[in-house]
Amino acid sequence: MEKGYDMIVIGAGSGGLSMALGLHQLGLKVLLIDKTDQSIGGECLNNGCVPSKAFLHATRTIAKARAASRFGMWYQGQPSMKSIREYVTAAQEKIRTHENAHYFRNMGLDVVLGQAYFSGKNQVTVAGNHYQAKKITLATGSKPLKLNVPGVELVNYYDNENIWELAEIPATILLVGAGPINMELGQAFNRIGSRVIVVEISDRILVKEDREISDILFQQLESQGIEFYLNCRIERFKDENTAVLVGEDGVAEMHFDALLVGIGRDINCRNLDPEAAGIILKESGAPVLDRYLRTSNKNILAIGDVTGGPQFSHAAELQATTMIRNLFTPFKKKIKYDHFSWVTFTDPEIATFGHTEIQLKEKGHRYRRLVLDFDEDDRAITGDYTYGKLILFVSHNKLPWANSRLLGGSMIAPNAGEMIQELVLASSARLGIRSLFNKIYPYPTGSRVNKTLVMNKYMDSIKPWMKRLLRLCY
Repeated sequence: MEKGYDMIVIGAGSGGLSMALGLHQLGLKVLLIDKTDQSIGGECLNNGCVPSKAFLHATRTIAKARAASRFGMWYQGQPSMKSIREYVTAAQEKIRTHENAHYFRNMGLDVVLGQAYFSGKNQVTVAGNHYQAKKITLATGSKPLKLNVPGVELVNYYDNENIWELAEIPATILLVGAGPINMELGQAFNRIGSRVIVVEISDRILVKEDREISDILFQQLESQGIEFYLNCRIERFKDENTAVLVGEDGVAEMHFDALLVGIGRDINCRNLDPEAAGIILKESGAPVLDRYLRTSNKNILAIGDVTGGPQFSHAAELQATTMIRNLFTPFKKKIKYDHFSWVTFTDPEIATFGHTEIQLKEKGHRYRRLVLDFDEDDRAITGDYTYGKLILFVSHNKLPWANSRLLGGSMIAPNAGEMIQELVLASSARLGIRSLFNKIYPYPTGSRVNKTLVMNKYMDSIKPWMKRLLRLCY
């Protein structure tokens, strides 16, 4: 039996839900497919953003309770992994009430549960039933990369998918990789009493961030007791609780009670029988895509992690917005990430938007780098984050007082993800930095640093002859 649709979406994570719900609300006949009801919500709800941010909230609360001793208050008791897990699960289940098959079916959206595979160029089969559509969207996400080290079979290691199964707080947890996931979770485990050891093959943490910014976070995490072994790798595992490390200082054995691996993501669509639909895959198993996120079969699109683009829920939202527009107009728009932003939710947070300095140099942009340290900012002083920093990249103009455009930037501070949002808006709307200079910020809000940096730029551009002229005009 065949059923026809305007769109079939395979995968109900952030990307798949954005496409399916968006097109359904626009009146198209849409079929949403996912393996199980529990897997709806994808990586974000089940293994990523939601559980990690709930975990961070719980451990941040514990850290604040400890910090109260500075002001004469003390707390008793020990953190409970059981209680933390219950809080994380409760947050997931609350969101799951509006992300499940029954809920979507009540909205009028067709949902089928089971393993999907292609059985034709415009046909998908699930449990022996065939479904056809004018277009199909791949939204099958990604998986954590597996650790390939001699002896790894001896270790029952964790990644972001199964770390939530930990029954007890590990005395020592060894983290492989110093990317955003491991930095967030590493700090969280440090706050509930684990000895946290990080092994990173490069010479710094968060290699995609501006080094000035990531170095500040490194210093903050190190001061909190996290141990780092940079320019270091695991050569092999001696047994289920012992890793042999090789680094600049030679070879060392490291004991651990739990091992957390965060070394990247893997995309593999081979289990979908893509050849039946005329989809060409890369050697990695990811689909070959054009700038419009179309596969080699132009009627099959891709969205989310499977595209190989920025692996964030809001990246999938950006892609969905563009792709839905393209479905209804002959004037296609390419997917661009010029104004894209992201946040690493450590404490302090790192928030980044737009072009990085490396990208600006690669593209030959003329720009100016503006830097503000927060050591004299009043809110940073009262809030105890004078280590904070803001870096902006603005267009380089011949006239120093010209209204330069924001090209990108990065901030490290508590709540940096919120403080940087007006910069993201200004960049996306192509507003000049004068829009920040002319804005009156309530004192002493944290985002006043945005204006301070722009004001410093203008003040530095005032030449002596300008001051003489102004004096004559006074």
